[in-house]
Amino acid sequence: MTSQVLRKLLVAGAAVAALSVVACTKPADKTADASAAASDASAAATDASKSADTAATDASKAADAAAATTPAAAPVAGAPATAMAPATPTAPAKK
Repeated sequence: MTSQVLRKLLVAGAAVAALSVVACTKPADKTADASAAASDASAAATDASKSADTAATDASKAADAAAATTPAAAPVAGAPATAMAPATPTAPAKK
């Protein structure tokens, strides 16, 4: 599952990088070539956006599934539900 999410994010990053390179290059002499490159970059950005949305949805589903299968921690008897455990005191390091 994790490798699938990472792969989708990598593809989305590569598409965004391609879009950035196309947008930052010097304009070509032929406007048709520039228009075709912009169209390709736009399509790549759209695909990257879809991949990122899919990855986010998959990650959300995985988190929900993990939360559903992980039991909640039992409260300590006598302690308020919102109280934090006291920090253990530590001595400063000697120089």
